[in-house]
Amino acid sequence: QVPIFHLIIVGLDNAGKTTILYQFSMNEVVHTSPTIGSNVEEVMVNNTHFLMWDIGGQESLRSSWNTYYTNTEFVIVVVDSTDRERIAITRDELYKMLAHEDLKRAGLMIFANKQDVKEGMTVAEISQYLKLTSIKDHQWHIQACCALTGEGLCQGLEWMTSRLKIR
Repeated sequence: QVPIFHLIIVGLDNAGKTTILYQFSMNEVVHTSPTIGSNVEEVMVNNTHFLMWDIGGQESLRSSWNTYYTNTEFVIVVVDSTDRERIAITRDELYKMLAHEDLKRAGLMIFANKQDVKEGMTVAEISQYLKLTSIKDHQWHIQACCALTGEGLCQGLEWMTSRLKIR
């Protein structure tokens, strides 16, 4: 019996959450429309079994994110590197999540998505805006990625599976 690890994929609308979910589960780009509610897929990575919940990121849906927190091992936060206007909203949502009792043991994986776009923020800029170095009570990692090509996604999964091994 292989244990199943729960993870949630959150972030603002249009960040690339659903595209990332289906890159993980099917290794292909699927045409997506805004997620109302959630999508869920089982993904096997190097004999590690994940149940991945991709949760809609529109403002009206964010208040329901906490209904998915129970038993969550990892929170994947997808950041649209081109969306400078809303990085502060992402930061506020991030710290709200990290303060939640049900996530106090969860690891944090941040995907800086859309790194293929020239004028996007760098990983360093996003780290700074999100004040990642101030996070002391959660293990975290930030990874540059491009959901459309899949670039960077494997490295993020490898970080998560390596965290599970040392626990």
